[in-house]
Amino acid sequence: MSRRCQITGKGVMAGNNVSHAHNKTRRRFLPNVQKTSVLSESLGRTVRLKLSAAGIRTLEKVGGLDAFLLATPSARLDPAVRKLKRQIQKKVAAAG
Repeated sequence: MSRRCQITGKGVMAGNNVSHAHNKTRRRFLPNVQKTSVLSESLGRTVRLKLSAAGIRTLEKVGGLDAFLLATPSARLDPAVRKLKRQIQKKVAAAG
């Protein structure tokens, strides 16, 4: 299970711990990734995604999962989320 946000693509970053004596040791910066259920209005169900805190705020700002996925190019999305986007596009096209 990788620590990567399925919406924003944020992942693990590497850097150094630097002591007072300026000794450097490698460390990892882990993103704040949560497993969350997000409601899809067009599908009428909740979808479980691994999102960072910034990803959750992004969804709230844009107006929900459906609005975000329809406005985002597929090339920037996780493969599992691309499949979800196609399902949403089919429902929206069938509805009108």
